[in-house]
Amino acid sequence: MKRLAVMTSGGDSPGMNAAIRAVVKLSAARGAHVLGCLDGYDGLIDGKFRELTRGIEHGAIGADLELDFAGGMGGTMIGTARSARFRELAGRQAAVEQMKKHGLEGLVVIGGNGSLTGAHMLATEFGIKVMGIPGSIDNDIGCTSTALGVDTALNTIVEACDKISDTARAHRRAFVVEVMGRSCGYLAMASSIAAGADAALIREQGKSEEQLVADVAAVVRNGYARGKRRVLVIKAEGISVPTTRLVRLVEETLAAEIAGVEIRATVLGHVVRGGNPSYMDRMVAGRFGLAAVEALLAGHTDEMVGWQPPVKGGLPTSDASVQRFPLERVLIETDALIDGSSPVTKRRLQLMELAAGVLPI
Repeated sequence: MKRLAVMTSGGDSPGMNAAIRAVVKLSAARGAHVLGCLDGYDGLIDGKFRELTRGIEHGAIGADLELDFAGGMGGTMIGTARSARFRELAGRQAAVEQMKKHGLEGLVVIGGNGSLTGAHMLATEFGIKVMGIPGSIDNDIGCTSTALGVDTALNTIVEACDKISDTARAHRRAFVVEVMGRSCGYLAMASSIAAGADAALIREQGKSEEQLVADVAAVVRNGYARGKRRVLVIKAEGISVPTTRLVRLVEETLAAEIAGVEIRATVLGHVVRGGNPSYMDRMVAGRFGLAAVEALLAGHTDEMVGWQPPVKGGLPTSDASVQRFPLERVLIETDALIDGSSPVTKRRLQLMELAAGVLPI
């Protein structure tokens, strides 16, 4: 292969630029040019590309100089989007025609479940050589123990909760902090332990509004009874009860018991997506990039590279911590993670149940 493309698709995550940098530099070192597909699958359909490699003296290939600093930035330098057009066969056919027009022999797709589904379609319907790199702050992708952006997002949440705790202690207040995680509560679970929260609320627990209100009220009540000046509850956005409504209902429940009880709602929202990627995300991105490029150049396709996978059956790479998995299996494992049938999800819930009695102490 002498001409490849790299794409970021779906929700952005810190580390995507570092992965682009790795893909481009490793491809250039092996004599392949790389085009960046702008704005995800929409850009592929419209033929919107940016040259990320350049010719240098004696026929060698170099990387775009912007990559030297872009790799340390959040977001994605080539843009991202969710494409409704690509879900239609006509959209995918147009994308394939653009790849042929630009002489592209392979494609690296960096993204989450929807993005990897699109890559799988290109491989199975049209025989396009594709390799996936998991990028999702929610850590909701199968066959990998982490995805690009997870570590940075957790650091952002913990730092925010530390600051919130400062003001909470000053005023003897309780806070409910909402973090991202629409279908997967991993961020809420992991950050609650790291930030020393009193409780974590996640969709996977399957609790009703009444149960949620009762649980949070109990955490606040018991925390104040122990003399705490700060009570912190971390809630995943996948919980159907809005954070402001939950706080209001808890305050109403406790009003007759705790004079002047004050509970605040804080929604971190897209703050969690941003920021310069951590060392961990940059390091994993580089190693994903290496494995993805090596696999494509060796003729492999319709696969994703995974970091220290929590499931067996992966194919080896030159990196002992990175394995390759067929995209079909990745998508099946991802669905199981989200619907709760995956052993990985069950283990997470078991750990959360064990922590539930410890966190508020």
